[in-house]
Amino acid sequence: MPIYLCSLAFGIATPSSANPGQPFERGKLVLHTAKTKKSNSSRNRIALPLQGQQDLKYVHRYIRNNDACLVTVRRRSQGPFSIIDSVLEHYHLPLELKYLAVIESELKPTALSRVGARGPWQLMPGTAHVFGLQVNHRSDDRMNYYKSTAAAAKYLRDLHKEFGDWLLVLAAYNGGPRPVYRAIHKSHSRNFWVLQRYLPRESREHVKKFIATAYYFERSTPASEYGSLPTTASGPASALAPASAAKVPVIASKTNPVSESANDKFARLMHESAVSLKASNDLLYLTME
Repeated sequence: MPIYLCSLAFGIATPSSANPGQPFERGKLVLHTAKTKKSNSSRNRIALPLQGQQDLKYVHRYIRNNDACLVTVRRRSQGPFSIIDSVLEHYHLPLELKYLAVIESELKPTALSRVGARGPWQLMPGTAHVFGLQVNHRSDDRMNYYKSTAAAAKYLRDLHKEFGDWLLVLAAYNGGPRPVYRAIHKSHSRNFWVLQRYLPRESREHVKKFIATAYYFERSTPASEYGSLPTTASGPASALAPASAAKVPVIASKTNPVSESANDKFARLMHESAVSLKASNDLLYLTME
């Protein structure tokens, strides 16, 4: 596993191609549907329930241990999130799935795992080929934000058709569908919180990392739009987010390149790419089918 800024808690997924077969029925506890204010169409949203004090403590501990890293990723997230949101919206997927790229790669397009997963979505070469990406000695589309996000969106869409539950999708994205099938068979349940003990530890924790990261980034979203945040003895879970994260530095302008750090430059370039994407949105939709 490569040593990233958040190597303590950020796992690297090794997804495999989605298995063929009949999809399961939609889970009752995880998936909610809500209408967004940004779009006339409805889209799925991912409810993030926590089962008991143990899981709530995990979220607190994860955010506390990764405070500095989450602040750094948040600083340069505007551009990448704009690109990812556009692609997820195109495929009618929950926008919360963008936080999967945070725990996979810290949004770094050059991220490379020890097993060969690469790019912001940490796609394996085989999975990349299945979803139309070129991976060879001349070029690697997994590092292209637009193409890799489209491939990841298709893979996530296929996994959801198969399992019908977003938390199971996240577990399958990490370790492949087979361990999830085994856990369902052993537990006689399709509820993640029931079957989680039958999953590999990495896949089980991968889902909880996603939940913790989503709470961190969504803390400023009104509860009426996002859903109830977990409560603690001292009050609502908005306290989950470290205070330092609220002070997001302003991206350096082009007129002040001397003071622009590497992270600021990355954020600026990604933001400019996102603006370009918005300007050519119609063309993007035509080419991603």
